[in-house]
Amino acid sequence: MEKTVLNADQGPSRRRLLKITAAGVMAGVATPVRPGSSSAFAAEKTTGKTLVAYFSRTGNTRDVANQIHQSISGDIVEIRTAHSYPSDYRATTEQAKREQDSKFRPQLTPEIQNIDAYDIVFIGYPNWWSTLPMAFFSFFEKYNFDNKTLIPFCTHEGGYLGRSVSDMKALCPNSTILEGLALRGGNSGYAKTDAAHREIAEWLRKLKIEA
Repeated sequence: MEKTVLNADQGPSRRRLLKITAAGVMAGVATPVRPGSSSAFAAEKTTGKTLVAYFSRTGNTRDVANQIHQSISGDIVEIRTAHSYPSDYRATTEQAKREQDSKFRPQLTPEIQNIDAYDIVFIGYPNWWSTLPMAFFSFFEKYNFDNKTLIPFCTHEGGYLGRSVSDMKALCPNSTILEGLALRGGNSGYAKTDAAHREIAEWLRKLKIEA
């Protein structure tokens, strides 16, 4: 489980071209969030831009998201909920289960303006009870992802991607969803290791995402 803290990057260290054969698009120049800026996350109205959107509680998913962002450039934003989660692991799992059972839709921050500017969206999350945290149910219902390419990645403690991809398909029936990546998180901390970083790089290569 992961602690939700806003941590948008200040900008890519280098510009890279992103190419996905299935999507046939090319990444543009990043427009990162900066400290002290508006709570809205904005991008120019251009085509071919890439966004890494993730929800994180302990930092495992955040680390994976940052590795992806460093490799493909584009924009990155951490999705937060207006309400908090307990610091205790078991208490968090219990709250997450109640939210799932009640089909709770949490309020999200920050707002993302000009979502149409993005053709490719990486979706990062911890596996909570075999699927996405309810924050992403709110996310997919709030914004229009028709005709976009979605690329899921998650951290887990044994459940891998669970049913998160099928739930994503149900929420975004008009999106193209590419092969996802699941990395062990939890107390093992594998997601933050060099071995995991190599696994991320190989996954991006298999997706035909090139520098």
